Amino acid sequence: MVPFAGEIIGTMLLIILGNGVVANVVLKNTKGNSGGWIVITFGWAMAVFVAVFAMGSISGAHINPAVTIGLALVGKFPWADVPVYILGQLIGAALGATIVWIHYKDHFAITENEDLKMACFCTAPEIRSTVNNLLSEIIGTFVLVFGVLFIAAPEVGIGSLDALPVALLVFAIGLSLGGTTGYAINPARDLGPRIMHALLPIPRKRNSDWGYSWIPIVGPIIGAALASGVYMIVI
Repeated sequence: MVPFAGEIIGTMLLIILGNGVVANVVLKNTKGNSGGWIVITFGWAMAVFVAVFAMGSISGAHINPAVTIGLALVGKFPWADVPVYILGQLIGAALGATIVWIHYKDHFAITENEDLKMACFCTAPEIRSTVNNLLSEIIGTFVLVFGVLFIAAPEVGIGSLDALPVALLVFAIGLSLGGTTGYAINPARDLGPRIMHALLPIPRKRNSDWGYSWIPIVGPIIGAALASGVYMIVI
């Protein structure tokens, strides 16, 4: 139960700070309004740093089903624990998204742009193309999981001492590869908040784009599997 709670709290911290920086940049009349892409990517990197540093010694701080699956595929994490970890990640992501909405509730209310309000919860492509969007998520997650596999300690996952390397890895992915789909690279990070976007009473919100929602789930899983295969070949 302790690792399960660790994944809930870690992923909740990830989303509070990650989706929080998006809200600060895109919502109307915030202090960080129009801060730009660099602020968002740096904020997400720091979100990863805080989550991994805080929960690394408790659960390994996977905070991402793709990372959990990748670690399991190479034998660094038991398959029996995978469903529990993924459930904790989804719960944590949903809780984190709800807290961001509560924190920025007044700013959600005065923001007219429906797409920007949804961006505070989940990802969407700049150019809608099923094949290219899927490839973007596969490539981004491949880089993430491949890097994590060399960082993670055997049978533990990502430890608290690995917080900075993982944060820098996510920062690099956001800067270099995030411009197409918003680099979900994490099924829980996208699905949990997308569900909350659909459920929460956000004024004048758009639909939650369920037609696209499978891409940030399937793409990262494929990317994780490919990264694990290449890692096994390399080592």
